[in-house]
Amino acid sequence: MATKKYTVTLPEELAEEIRSEVGPGGFSRYVTKAVERQRERERLHEGVEWWESDHGPVTAEELAEAEAERKDVERAHAEHEERARKTANPPGAAA
Repeated sequence: MATKKYTVTLPEELAEEIRSEVGPGGFSRYVTKAVERQRERERLHEGVEWWESDHGPVTAEELAEAEAERKDVERAHAEHEERARKTANPPGAAA
C-alpha cells in the first residue's frame, strides 16, 4: 500500500507514551493500526444500525447471548494457544 506523510496533532503525553512503548520506528505503524481499528468500529456500528432498522433494537437477552459466545471463542482460542505453546516447548525439553 502506498503511503503519504500527514501532520497529525496529538496530546504530547499520549504521543510520548506511545513512542516509548513502540520506539520511534513503530509510531506510524501504531497510529495506522489505531485508525484502522476505529474505521472497523465505525463500519460495525453502521452494520448494527442497519440491522436494527430492519429487525428492531438488539435485546438484553441477545446481547447476553452474544457475550457468552464471545467468551466461549476467547476461551477456545486461549486453550488452542496453550496447546500450541506446550507442543512447541514440551516440559523437560532443552531450552
